[in-house]
Formats: sequence, C-alpha cells, structure tokens
Amino acid sequence: MSDVRARRVFAATALCVFAGIVIQLFVAADYSGGRFTTPLHRALNVFVFFTIQSNLILGVTTLLLAIRLERTSLVFRVFRLMGLVGIVVTGIVYHVAIRAFLHLDSWGLAADHLLHTVTPVLAVYGWVRYGPRGLTSATVARLTVLFPLTWFVFTLVRGWFVDWYPYTFIDVTHLGYAKVALNAVWIALLVFAIAAGATALDARLARHAPEPVAP
Repeated sequence: MSDVRARRVFAATALCVFAGIVIQLFVAADYSGGRFTTPLHRALNVFVFFTIQSNLILGVTTLLLAIRLERTSLVFRVFRLMGLVGIVVTGIVYHVAIRAFLHLDSWGLAADHLLHTVTPVLAVYGWVRYGPRGLTSATVARLTVLFPLTWFVFTLVRGWFVDWYPYTFIDVTHLGYAKVALNAVWIALLVFAIAAGATALDARLARHAPEPVAP
C-alpha cells in the first residue's frame, strides 16, 4: 500500500509540474511586453528560467518514479537530487526575494502558485515521506552542483547574444562579470549545502525506516 501511495504522490507532483509549465507557456506567449516580440519566442524563452528547468527535472524524475519506484542508476540518482535541490532553491529564493515584487492575476497567478509553491511542497513531502531512500551520496551531492553552474554558463552565453537575462543577479550588463561570478559561487555553495544536508537526512531517515514485513 505504501508503494501505491508513493507513486500517487510522485504522479501528483509530476502533474502539477507539467500543468504549471503548460499554463506558463500560454501566459508568456500572450504577454505583449518584454524583450521578445513573437508569441513563439516568448513561449520558448520560458525554458531559460531556473524555475522552469528545476521544475522540469523534478517533473521527469517524479514521473519516472510514479511509473516504477526501483531506480538506482547514477544518472537517475543525480537528477533526482538535482530536481529536489533545484526546486527547494526556487521556492526559497522566490518567497524570500521575488514574490513581493510580482503582481499577477488569473492564469499567471495559477502558474506562479503551481511552480513556486505547490511543486516545492510536494517535492519535499514526497522525498521525506517516500524517498526512495539510499539514492544520495557524497558523489551525487557534488555532481548536483553541475546543474546551477551549467545554467549560469548557458545563461551568460545566451545573454551575450540576445542582450537579455532572466534574473537581475545574473545580469552582467548592470552588475558586471565579477559580481555575477560571485553570485554564481554563492548559489553553487547553497546548492551543495542543501544537497549535502539532504544526503545526511536521507541516511538518517533510512536508519529509522520500518523494516519490510515478510509475506
């Protein structure tokens, strides 16, 4: 029964992720302001945001868990932790530093709640309650840092060509490369700290998990 509940939670998480992203694509395409002038370009630009990429990783990994819980490959373990850590960072940064400056309504507000509040809560609940346990390690935690670093490099290169950056903390036009590099270091340290904390908590939760009942 616990496996059934776990798969339902993971399926619900994936459903919220993809529903939020689809809604956000239509909202962005319909928005007439901003740097990009066509609906297609505005919709595709959604995928540049750290929020969307974190949700995508979370959505794919939880969907795979909803299909089959027994997944132990190193690639899956790294992306599972990437999705969890990325969405936690998304939720923290959004509610601490960004939410107060946004004024959304209608479908934009719905997508905002799904991608910044609902999915982080479901992700943390699903991971703490159902795991699966034993997928994290020091190596997996270190590899998790590749996600924000790769995102930073991609965003800087793309920003140089299109003269647009998704967040102020990575806008080299106003901050300069030195400040942005420092911001990247701080975010990488935050990601690693959360990943290391999750690894330690996973080991603790595994020790206190109930023993399976023999058939």
